[in-house]
Amino acid sequence: MNHSLKTLIVIAFLIAIIWNLGAGLYYMLVDKGGSKRTVNALTRRIVLSIILFLGVAFAAWMGWIDLHGVGSNPTR
Repeated sequence: MNHSLKTLIVIAFLIAIIWNLGAGLYYMLVDKGGSKRTVNALTRRIVLSIILFLGVAFAAWMGWIDLHGVGSNPTR
């Protein structure tokens, strides 16, 4: 899988996460507690975040992506 496709997958997940966060806010303001749409949107956001995190961790473990080492000490 090439680098740009990996980047597009991560960006698509981030857009979906932000979309569901916005949907949760919208439903919270519009529904006034009348439905479970807010809970469903925020649950989808959490599930997408977990899938993204586990996917990135798995890809790093398999060597499909290289971590850039931000925060590592280069003198060691």
